[in-house]
Amino acid sequence: MVHTGQAPTRSALTGALEVTRATAGAVTGELEALGLISVDSRPAGGGRGRPSHRLAVAENGPVVLAAQLHSDGISVAAVGLGGELVDPRHLPLPADTSPARLLGAVAEAGAALARASRRRVLAFALALPNPVTEPDGTALAALHFGWPGGTPVAALFAEQVARVDLGPRARAALPTAVANDANLAALAEHRHGAGRGARHLLLVTSGHRGVGGALVIDGRLHTGSAGLALEVGHLTVDPLGRPCPCGNRGCLNSETDTDALFAAAKRLPDPARPLLAQARELADDPSARDAVDHLVDRLGLGLAGLVNILNPDRIVLSGLHLDLLAAAPDRLAAVVADRCLWGRSGRVPIVPAQVTHTGLVGAGELAWEPYLEDPQAVRGG
Repeated sequence: MVHTGQAPTRSALTGALEVTRATAGAVTGELEALGLISVDSRPAGGGRGRPSHRLAVAENGPVVLAAQLHSDGISVAAVGLGGELVDPRHLPLPADTSPARLLGAVAEAGAALARASRRRVLAFALALPNPVTEPDGTALAALHFGWPGGTPVAALFAEQVARVDLGPRARAALPTAVANDANLAALAEHRHGAGRGARHLLLVTSGHRGVGGALVIDGRLHTGSAGLALEVGHLTVDPLGRPCPCGNRGCLNSETDTDALFAAAKRLPDPARPLLAQARELADDPSARDAVDHLVDRLGLGLAGLVNILNPDRIVLSGLHLDLLAAAPDRLAAVVADRCLWGRSGRVPIVPAQVTHTGLVGAGELAWEPYLEDPQAVRGG
């Protein structure tokens, strides 16, 4: 609760947990002793009753490593409690993007951060732009890198991390984890951003290429029987549309991503610059308004279909879709309402993402998960 900002004071924690003051004091004292939170004894606020102590995540507490693979690069950062990003870096892909070489590059990028950090490093998690099965962690369809179907990415990533020099402050035998980037982005938004308080949160995002989505129900990701639920990018919105890497045509994935925007605007991106940054600039260009409207209409069709099936209470748009929403909010809402089973009377709020680098923050959430469930685990290693 301190991690997600729900307990800024000890009295707030006491009320939320429905425990005594003494119990709340003992719990916060234990978390402070573990180096996870700080307890400020100076009273907070000036209301009635006994003033309460302020609670916050420890300023120089431990961190985890988080990385995200994009179709055109690698992002890596250390992540503290509270979703704090430390020293985020964005690197080009290596020339060889075979599984072992690419995951090795990710491991080395994280190791460089770990060696430079003065804070203890507890785990390393990776967000991938493709479906990842649970619990074995295989990539069934790595469409961007040409990996073989069923690549054991979790095992390979663990092997590569075990080979690099993580420095003296990293936990021995550093725990690792991998998951789909859209799932992790949804988790980040639900805990730290525009999804706070939503019971049924749908996130749809378009990053450097392609479209992903995820559903958070009562605070937990809905990943289906094997981790493959909510592949919203392969929802058909135009049967005669652009070809998709999955083999179909007119998928949301190929109709509303960065490549689709450049194609609709009849522009060519600069290969020397990050594709997503250029697409965001184009979405804000008045001369590309027709192209933006075209993508907004396709996005609206997809969102309406998802609303009809999932009945979320909030939709968060991230990546390029955030910029499409900013460019044409009324048009997008109207398309969704017109195609939704409940029409305008059942309109679902569509809001922009608030977390910067949601994939990295989400990967941080994945790496922190064991320690949020059992804070005493930080003592090991």
